[in-house]
Amino acid sequence: MKKIECIIRPARLEAVKEALGRFGIHGMTVTHVIGCGLQQGKTEFYRGSQYKVDLLPKVKIEIVVKDDWVDGVINVIKSNAFTGEIGDGKIFVYPVEDAVRIRTGERGDDAI
Repeated sequence: MKKIECIIRPARLEAVKEALGRFGIHGMTVTHVIGCGLQQGKTEFYRGSQYKVDLLPKVKIEIVVKDDWVDGVINVIKSNAFTGEIGDGKIFVYPVEDAVRIRTGERGDDAI
């Protein structure tokens, strides 16, 4: 099993979520986060004073899938989160040793 974690633009969340659902992914964790990267933030004005916003709002999606689903899930996320501009996000893949469904006690692939 693998855990796929992606950081994307908030505006792309619904498109990614719907595409993942069509692919067969129905369980995911979504967290609103802030961060910085190549996008470098932006400069804004408040009450006549200029200030820099370094941390921009993003969305983090976490999914655990079977090993043979990883490439398909990555392709779905890439194609639906893509805008072609700096700040589209990143995808990370981690190994998962085990998973346990609390309600039934199922383990491994059966738990996801």
